Amino acid sequence: MDGFMLQFINGLKTTVLLALASGTLGMALGLLVAAGRLSRFKPISLAAGVYTTVIRGVPELIIILLIYFGGTVAISAVFGRYVEINAFLAGVVSLTVVFGAYAAEIFRGAVLSIPAGQIEAARSLGLHPWQTWMLVILPQMLRIALPALANQWISLVKETSLISIVGLTDIMRVAAIGAGSLRAPLTFYLAASVIYLALTSIALVAFSLLERRFAVPGR
Repeated sequence: MDGFMLQFINGLKTTVLLALASGTLGMALGLLVAAGRLSRFKPISLAAGVYTTVIRGVPELIIILLIYFGGTVAISAVFGRYVEINAFLAGVVSLTVVFGAYAAEIFRGAVLSIPAGQIEAARSLGLHPWQTWMLVILPQMLRIALPALANQWISLVKETSLISIVGLTDIMRVAAIGAGSLRAPLTFYLAASVIYLALTSIALVAFSLLERRFAVPGR
C-alpha cells in the first residue's frame, strides 16, 4: 500500500482538477441553457429542452463512452489517421455536458420561484433586461439554487470515478491498479472510498458556509 501513496496523491489531484473544471464549465453551460429554456423564442427554448431531456435520460457512463470514442473517430477523420482523444479532455467534456443539463433545470426552477412582481418592478424602473438579470434575478437565483447545486456537485465528484473506464489515472483507477497488482481489493477500494468521502465532506462544508453567507437576513 505504501508504494501506491504517491499514485493516490496524483490521482487525487487529477480528480479534483477534473471536478473543478467540469463544475465551473457546467455552471456556465447551465446558466446559458437555463436562459434558453426561459426564452420566449420557441426554437431556442425547444432546443434547450431537448438537450436537458436527452442528457438527463441517458446514463452518464454511456455519455462518457460516446464522447470519448466519438471524439476519437471525429479527430481521426480530420487528421486522416488514428488519433486517440485525451482521457482528461473527454472527462471534462462529458461531465460538463451532464452537469450543465442538471444545473440548467436547477437554475430554471430557481428563476421561476422569484416573485414576478420583482422583475416587473425592475422593468418599470427602466432597467435593461441584462441589468434585471444581473441585479435582480441572478443574486436571488444563486441563493435559491445553492442547496440543489450542492447535491449536484457531490454527484459530480463521485461521477469523476467513471472516467477511469477510458484510461484516466484518477483515484478510482489507482485503486483498481493497486487492487489487481497486490491482490488486495478491499484495502485499495476502502482507501478510495475514504478519499471520496473526504472530498464530498469538504464540499458539503463549503456549500454550507456559502448558504449561510447568502442567507436572507432575519430569516
